[in-house]
Amino acid sequence: MNKVELLAPAGSLEKLKVAIDFGADAVYVGGPRLNLRVFADNFDFEELKEGVEYAHARNAKVYLVLNAIPRNFDMKGLPEYVKKCESIGVDGVIAADPGVIAIVRQNTNLEIHLSTQANVMNYETAKFWYDYGLRRIILARELKLKEVQEFRKNLPDDCEIEVFVHGAMCMAYSGRCLISNYMTSRDSNKGACSQACRYKYYLVEETRPNEYYPVFEDEDGTFIMNSKDLCMIEHIDDVIKSGVSSLKIEGRMKSMFYVAMVVKMYREAIDSYYEDPENFKVNPEWKRNLEKISHRRYSTGFFYGNNGEQSYESSTYVREYEIIGIVKSYDKENKIATIEQRNRVFDGDVVEIIRPKSQIFEVKLTNLKNDKGQSIEKANHAQMIFTDEVNKELRENDFIIMKKNEINFNRVTFS
Repeated sequence: MNKVELLAPAGSLEKLKVAIDFGADAVYVGGPRLNLRVFADNFDFEELKEGVEYAHARNAKVYLVLNAIPRNFDMKGLPEYVKKCESIGVDGVIAADPGVIAIVRQNTNLEIHLSTQANVMNYETAKFWYDYGLRRIILARELKLKEVQEFRKNLPDDCEIEVFVHGAMCMAYSGRCLISNYMTSRDSNKGACSQACRYKYYLVEETRPNEYYPVFEDEDGTFIMNSKDLCMIEHIDDVIKSGVSSLKIEGRMKSMFYVAMVVKMYREAIDSYYEDPENFKVNPEWKRNLEKISHRRYSTGFFYGNNGEQSYESSTYVREYEIIGIVKSYDKENKIATIEQRNRVFDGDVVEIIRPKSQIFEVKLTNLKNDKGQSIEKANHAQMIFTDEVNKELRENDFIIMKKNEINFNRVTFS
């Protein structure tokens, strides 16, 4: 049985390494041109080379995103660009535009994956692209699981199918949104989406310009433009059984904490399924841990129908936890951890440790000191290096997280 691929977002070189360390089989990255996340820390050629080498050394793949919808001026120099990326060693490209696909085919031997931006909604369209030489189709996010199964039954065995299983859902037809461009002149199809679908909207009557009426849906009306996030962790067996080849996580703009936690949970779920498919059971900790990252309310998207993909209660993100720091080293003899700070932390805080292939566990940080060895009450400077005593052994690159607004009475003073 061929194991399904876990494909993770990598918005920067640092996130690429985190994704692979936490169990991704492949990552997708944006280079200097034609990707749909222009505000991510996209890769230059040197970073791309380092990322490819890091991935290949760990038996992982790197796919380059070229899925923006280009205009004439975007096409200039594209043949040279894709040749350069091929020479660096990327394993394939993700593209939607026929012109871009033609240029990649004419100038390289790179594997081409058809982006979800191409809006493949039926297997005849998938066959068309397969006959043109593409061997992986990333399906439109509007499809139901039973439709995905129909793709598998009607496509050649060597035509791979990829679907999204986690992350933000665009309020548009497979992401081809016009709202952002219309409202803010930022083209979502060129990677500059303002996420206008996630603004808070109100109804204003022209004779009452200062009275704002919230828009929502109940039995009497409709709330528009507020997607929930997709989360299929509790249905991973159904997705795998549908015959797909790759499970994709959205989020090149998301944090390292997001990448680490989401990849870790889906890695555990996938591995658990393949260990014993007949007796597979969902571990409730997977979903509980995914609640810790920044997200909107979760749903199963369109996989089981079109009910529930919109959030009517709130348009805000849920942010229960934050990353406190990353372990740089651990002195086993003295039980001292050296940590790079990412958010403010106080002496005496109880935090959680996440790492690949290990259960999440709690530790207490005590005897905090700065890099000069001076005792400190808190580590509150961005990316400062500090040490603390930890009884449990930590490892390099462990993530330290903590629930937001946790009260540590050791830090409270009364007057």
